[in-house]
Amino acid sequence: MDAYDIFKKLTKGLTFKQRVLGLSNADQNVKQILKKEIDVKKEDLSDHESESELSNVEDNCDFQESGESSKEEENFSDGEVQLLEGVTVSKKSKQNKEKKTKLSPEELKNKKKLEEENRFRNEYGIKAVGRHITSALRDFDDLVTRYNVSVDMVGTIKKCGYDEPTPIQRQALPALLEGRQIVATAPTGSGKTAAFLVPLLHCLGAPSGGPRALVLCPTRELAHQIYREALRLSVSTQLRCSVVKSVKSSKVKERESTIRKSDLVISTPNRLCYMLNREDVNISLQKVQWLIIDEADKMFEGSEEEVDTFRQQLGVVLASLDVRRRIALFSATHTPALAKWARKHLRGLIVLTVGHRNAAATTVQQELLFCGNESGKLIAFRQLVQKGLKPPVLVFVQSKERAKQLFKELLYDGINVDVIHADRTQAQRDRVVRSFRVGRIWVLICTELMGRGIDFRGVNLVVNYDFPPSAIAYIHRVGRAGRAGQKGRAVTFFTQDDVVNLRSIASVMKQSGCEVPEYMLSIKQDSNRRKQLLKKAPHRDKISTVLEKPNKRKLENHAVEVSKYAGETDLIQNGKHGKIRRLSKINTSPKKGLKKSDMGKTNNIKKKKRKSLKPV
Repeated sequence: MDAYDIFKKLTKGLTFKQRVLGLSNADQNVKQILKKEIDVKKEDLSDHESESELSNVEDNCDFQESGESSKEEENFSDGEVQLLEGVTVSKKSKQNKEKKTKLSPEELKNKKKLEEENRFRNEYGIKAVGRHITSALRDFDDLVTRYNVSVDMVGTIKKCGYDEPTPIQRQALPALLEGRQIVATAPTGSGKTAAFLVPLLHCLGAPSGGPRALVLCPTRELAHQIYREALRLSVSTQLRCSVVKSVKSSKVKERESTIRKSDLVISTPNRLCYMLNREDVNISLQKVQWLIIDEADKMFEGSEEEVDTFRQQLGVVLASLDVRRRIALFSATHTPALAKWARKHLRGLIVLTVGHRNAAATTVQQELLFCGNESGKLIAFRQLVQKGLKPPVLVFVQSKERAKQLFKELLYDGINVDVIHADRTQAQRDRVVRSFRVGRIWVLICTELMGRGIDFRGVNLVVNYDFPPSAIAYIHRVGRAGRAGQKGRAVTFFTQDDVVNLRSIASVMKQSGCEVPEYMLSIKQDSNRRKQLLKKAPHRDKISTVLEKPNKRKLENHAVEVSKYAGETDLIQNGKHGKIRRLSKINTSPKKGLKKSDMGKTNNIKKKKRKSLKPV
């Protein structure tokens, strides 16, 4: 019997003329209504009912009216709860429910453990979505106790400068060591490379013939950087790591033998596809257990139908792997195309996010500077130099042509500057990167080529000379500064032509904790224009301070043009180029339509020429 049944039995035959439980009737005395109804019932009772029974009913109704505190205490001590005045319910039913829902000690222990793990993740800004999520790593020593990682490898990790795990390493290391497929998104410079290299080196164990782990990344510079980090972390193991370098015809056989002997192979998709498609190369990837894709959002741009794209090349590589391979995707930004592909192809997926998704690093001080036009950008950059640059400095432009133009302008400004772009050879690019790392180059001008994944530790300033084409490109560019917890600065120049993407960039800056004017966040966006900018870079004026005189056309050069228009005076008079019209009139006669005024002009021109030919 529940409270509703007790209430029905006690109030049987009663009618409520007014709403008793409403807020407007809170001050109304319920006891008076109950008394009136009981009096009415007394008159309708039959004669055989005794007055003593009626008095008992009244006494029951006036139980709370008597105001005896001792009875109230007895009732509440017996476990009764007051619903209305005169109506009480025992707590036995609630106590029975509590007993039924009470957890066992083991279940209670697991629940507390889960709450503690969630609290620990929240401290470091880690968000994990998936089933049976592994507990986060507290310290590198836990790798030895929980996953039997060798003590030598843990010591190597600490010698490489990792005193304690970064947020992405705390969650990605346990997930990969347990064989889970993940999509990890973390800010730039947060230690993602070590987060997937350490589990790979442990899972591979002893050396074996043929590649068993494959790492793909979009650029050659990033591939060499991952290779250097793999060499550092694999010192305590006997595993062989290799990177696919130049694939010229003379080097193909050498690359083939290197790949077949390696346990861990690092490459760009284009080079690996070239090796797989050659008939004279025999490389098998059937032994590959793990496929790691770094900068995964860049890999999944475009569609599979497009030719010579990362996504098409990635499809060729996946087709050559065994079905039982496991995949892990790492990037600083998260895109819908990446998420859709991962949900479709990866079973038991865990999605890891550190901090705010698609936000720049909070350690970078970000600024927006309006320059008016292209010449204003050059003036603004030279003002930064005059105030004092703290090298190293990265300068991003939108194309290799503009990179060459800016390099020529800054070459004689008294700073050590160099440029890197796709037109330079691999040896030149390696030399420039090496010089920039050791400090021989202070300012490096580069294109979007260097905007992803490259780790230049100690970069103090990033200058976006040309406005980024998207918010994702901006996040990756700015991420070259403020790496590994260090502070940095990013300055972005913009003009009136860059207003299309200004709102998205300003939103990223505000999400990262930077101050942004309110008008930038309320600018209307043109989605069609933004899509066009992603496909094709906007036209910009040439970066140059040299005043070039317009080329004067000589008579000989235009003899052919003049002959075309001979006899067509109407067309010549309405043309844009006055010089062509004048020349054509000289060579035409009055009979063909020249006016007297035009004949006078031609005579004046002939006189001037005769004077110029006279000897001085």
